Amino acid sequence: MRALTWHGKRDVRIDTVPDPKIVDPTDVIVRITSTGICGSDLHLYEVLGPFLDPGDILGHEPMGIVEEVGHEVTALAPGDRVVVPFNISCGTCWMCSRGLQSQCETTQVRDRGMGASLFGFSKLYGQVPGGQAEYLRVPFGDTLPIKVPHGPPDERFVYLSDVLPTAWQSVEYAHIPPGGSVTVIGLGPIGDMACRIALHRGAGQVIGIDLVPERLARARERGVHTLDLREHGKDTGEEIRRLTDGRGTDSVIEAVGMEAHGSPGARTAQNFAGLLPDAMAQKMMTKAGVDRMAAFNTAVDAVRRGGTISVIGVYGGSVDPVPMLTLFDKQVRMRMGQANVKHWVDDILPLLDDADPLGVETFATHKLPLEDGPKAYATFQAKKDGMVKTLLTP
Repeated sequence: MRALTWHGKRDVRIDTVPDPKIVDPTDVIVRITSTGICGSDLHLYEVLGPFLDPGDILGHEPMGIVEEVGHEVTALAPGDRVVVPFNISCGTCWMCSRGLQSQCETTQVRDRGMGASLFGFSKLYGQVPGGQAEYLRVPFGDTLPIKVPHGPPDERFVYLSDVLPTAWQSVEYAHIPPGGSVTVIGLGPIGDMACRIALHRGAGQVIGIDLVPERLARARERGVHTLDLREHGKDTGEEIRRLTDGRGTDSVIEAVGMEAHGSPGARTAQNFAGLLPDAMAQKMMTKAGVDRMAAFNTAVDAVRRGGTISVIGVYGGSVDPVPMLTLFDKQVRMRMGQANVKHWVDDILPLLDDADPLGVETFATHKLPLEDGPKAYATFQAKKDGMVKTLLTP
């Protein structure tokens, strides 16, 4: 089959690789019909190379048609249409039973001290082949895939794999009061969708921050008050307080993570790590503060006293300079973590109807063949051509 594979920093290729096969009797094989490129994929493309090997198959936002099932699978049959969550969770362990699928005890990557395995996301999360490919082996066929009806376009459902539950969880964790205010930092796919969900769930004021004109324009069209980071810079927090009676917003959703603009020192550390042998680079990445903290620091500045910060952007360092004094003094509540995809599906599915209140069917800015994947990664990383969300079609 054809698959998008990692070969080095900013070097992904389309290769011919062996087709996946049934390994365990609970496996299913899915023929991929749509698969997204995620902002988290750019961390692999740019920063987390020390945790990848050449030939690793990327991608964790797939959906498609079941082609084959293991002999113990009873919930699915060939021909069924499914979305595949990016967490690889068994659905039956202690963590899964409590809605913490991202911490699944069956697939935790214990040798790395990490949570549940993820599709297509490095040695840190199990080095499991991903979904930017023609076919995907999916374990736990009775409990992991999300069965969806035939008929509507893939765009109706594909974001159940990651974008929708991740954005939903970011809003849930933000604890926005009814009619309250929230700042969303970063208007990429997750931040954009978080704005839409916050408005749908009754937020009275949603402020979105970015520096890409096309992203700012998309959010404004949905009723978001946007702030251009290039214009406000270090005064962004002050502008947010001006808009909120001098307090700051009730909540802040930080949807950027480790590669935020405005952190030159950490950027240098990330580049240096990329020059080291993998073993040394891995140690540096997991033992040193190499994240670019500008977005997080903006969140701390923008939230009101007694407010909540929800961190959904991915971080990788271990001893980053977190402003503990300010967090303590402002009495800030924080929640964060990988989305527990299956936990939120029942809340989201009713919104994926013909009314399309979240605009999922027009959410993608680009839809390209899988063979154009390397070009799409380069364009997305450079924030060019108005690219916010890309779907690849094998």
